[in-house]
Amino acid sequence: MAALTPADHQVPPAHVTVIIPTHDRAGLLPRAVESALAQKGADFHVLIADDGSTDGTDAVLSRYASDPRVSVLSLPHGGVCRARNAAVAASRSPLLAFLDSDDEWLPGKLAAQVRLMEEERLQICQTEEIWIRNGVRVNQPAHYVKRGGDLFALSLNHCMITPSSVLMTRALFEEAGGFNPEFPACEDFEMWLRITRRFTVGLIPKAMMIRYGGHADQLSTRFPAQDRFRIRAIALLLDGNTLDEGRRALAMDALREKLRIYHAGCEKRGKAEETAWCQEIRSRYLA
Repeated sequence: MAALTPADHQVPPAHVTVIIPTHDRAGLLPRAVESALAQKGADFHVLIADDGSTDGTDAVLSRYASDPRVSVLSLPHGGVCRARNAAVAASRSPLLAFLDSDDEWLPGKLAAQVRLMEEERLQICQTEEIWIRNGVRVNQPAHYVKRGGDLFALSLNHCMITPSSVLMTRALFEEAGGFNPEFPACEDFEMWLRITRRFTVGLIPKAMMIRYGGHADQLSTRFPAQDRFRIRAIALLLDGNTLDEGRRALAMDALREKLRIYHAGCEKRGKAEETAWCQEIRSRYLA
């Protein structure tokens, strides 16, 4: 295992770099790392971006000290976006895979995605997934079932891509500009909008990862007002003037509906500052 600083840029140039950001998840991290190391049939290197953990994560990482397939990038705590972006910058692989430290890959995932990317000349692909909530397997709501193709319209309403299922080219990541650190939550929603506005998404229609939920440190738990971030993401997309007429109309419709719901909730709960923010967004984009 190589221990890196952000200035080192010494991650071995494997075909795929598997990026695992983590912060204070010493109890969950080994499951994610082991599921990555168990992958067969693909040339990969695992880069763990330790985002300022203070819970004994260093002891967990020491288990991989003799494994040349693993590197650790030690960072000051700055959030998942900065951790992922720093790890990409430290890597040299043409393909990037992301795995959250509370999730798990199933055998064969990486090789299947590499093969699909090559066969279909894709820039990004994902897989189906299994959901576990509070230790119990649950069915996904129909609107979250993974799809391939042009996902832009669907992505305006729901996060249609799971970071832990993604394999993408470095070129696409750099062109998109990486994850936006101004988003403490819904950072993936914002990123996928920037990508799906131009690129189709490949799909392996088989569950090849397990997505775990229900623990207290999830961003959706720490930041419950998710629609506020989604509204910001759509507004940023409109500000960029990168949408054709049809996609711009779809974005404005989605913004109008999310704003209506969030505004009504803020008024009901007497959140004057948030209500004023909603009115400002409406006058700026929908007047």
